Amino acid sequence: MNNFSFSKPDSFIFKNRKIGIVAFPNAQSLDISGPFEVFSFANCTLQMLGLSEQSIYTVKVLADTPGAVTTMSGLQIIADEAYGAPNSQFDTLLIAGGNISGELSNVKLLDWIKAMAPKVNRLASVCTGAFLLAESGLLDGCKATTHWHYCQQFARNYPRVKLEPDHIFVRDGHIFTSGGITSGIDLALAMLEDDWGQELALYVARFLVVFLKRPGGQSQFSNYLTCEAVHRPDLRDLQTWIMAHTSEDLHVDMLAERMAMSPRNFARLFLAETGMTPAKFVEMARIDQARHWLETTEIAVETIAGKAGFKDPERMRRAFIRQLGVNPQNYRQRFSKAIAD
Repeated sequence: MNNFSFSKPDSFIFKNRKIGIVAFPNAQSLDISGPFEVFSFANCTLQMLGLSEQSIYTVKVLADTPGAVTTMSGLQIIADEAYGAPNSQFDTLLIAGGNISGELSNVKLLDWIKAMAPKVNRLASVCTGAFLLAESGLLDGCKATTHWHYCQQFARNYPRVKLEPDHIFVRDGHIFTSGGITSGIDLALAMLEDDWGQELALYVARFLVVFLKRPGGQSQFSNYLTCEAVHRPDLRDLQTWIMAHTSEDLHVDMLAERMAMSPRNFARLFLAETGMTPAKFVEMARIDQARHWLETTEIAVETIAGKAGFKDPERMRRAFIRQLGVNPQNYRQRFSKAIAD
């Protein structure tokens, strides 16, 4: 603590912000505890340094009724208040994720979230909590994200939402959505920075041993090729063939010829069936192939670029930056089993 200095302006006044985190049976415990720790540690930091006698955040866990809530892992978290309590007032309302299937038909919860939306300064979700915001209609026309594993399901269920699947978190107006599980920490740190500045947020991030702004997006953790053709077995067969032949010439004209279609009709059909262009699918297939070799072998990056079909390392580097937010060398450092062994 001694090496931290907070440059508080003379006119700076600490004020308390009340944070409500909504929990439910089978919620993901880290969706709740991760943001809770960020806000709580901000309190501890300023108090231990003698910069503020009062807490800058009051964090309350909310559930259908006060008391124990059993999360997905079996860990029980104690809810302080019922989320339907009259005259509830919060600066920020955060909806946890987890197994939300039962909550999507919880009219009491959905109606309360919808009623609270215009009353709070920030409405946020972690992970699959975005499904609850979307089910309430609050994300219609908004940019949003959720856990990478559920992005396709989310896009099918809520076509009016502008899904940003690769983002760690997304802000649209006063509504925030974040990706998978630990992204709730990223989201809470961003809120802390908005409230009190980078200096305090950076200190909390360092103490928690996390990035203040994590490099790259969710895609570096996901299995990319989950975009199967919905109704066309012949297109699914083509996708399988592409993934097995990434080093070959995979231009649209060649793929269209393989499908006995005109390039224009093929491109239109592929986009409609998979939600992406043929060119993007090919690039993603090559990235997935390269990721496999980066993770499991010590083959030189230059060699992997050729084997995966990128022709040269610079093209592969640009593709990785564009789709994953990290370059191949950094990806290997983070995920290589060969290096770990």
